[in-house]
Amino acid sequence: MSLVDLIGEAEARGLAASGLACLDRCVPLLGGGDEVLRPLWACLAEDEGGAEEWAVRMAKVRGELPGEDEASPSGADPAAAAARGMLEGMPETWDEQALRAWAEACSLAALLVHALLDPSAPGGGPDPVPGYREGRTEGAAPLVAAELRRQTAVLELLADHGPAGLRPALEICTEGRRVLRAVVSRRARGRR
Repeated sequence: MSLVDLIGEAEARGLAASGLACLDRCVPLLGGGDEVLRPLWACLAEDEGGAEEWAVRMAKVRGELPGEDEASPSGADPAAAAARGMLEGMPETWDEQALRAWAEACSLAALLVHALLDPSAPGGGPDPVPGYREGRTEGAAPLVAAELRRQTAVLELLADHGPAGLRPALEICTEGRRVLRAVVSRRARGRR
């Protein structure tokens, strides 16, 4: 199944996990620490996906991440702008339709981030990214292909295992965040 199909069939917890996983892997662009999104992950493990706590914990997380002026200015960095858009677009209520729209936007934004940061991306830009989500992955740059695999794995884990899929999904996220942190660090060194 394509990423678009998997998101289309996901239930609320899977959608929230999908969006959160994409954002979590891109946290290095926002200047956040590795644990900053843990309260939201914990929400997903609770009954009903922690629906009552979602908005409270989300507001706390937003307050803990550096603002645009404290992290790299997103106006100057399209990858950081895409990551910040994921954070700002997070729905404040546990509504399946809003979570689906957020998961779709995060999926696209995370792939865009990886395409922008991968120097081997076709044409040096993100143009083919929407097609990748539909299964047309020929020519995908290595960072983008790995992000596609991670997004697919998270959605499949939640679909197949429900809340029990959260721990392995978080492990996938941690690996992806380490990769992106290394890429961001290399890029920063290259600009000096």
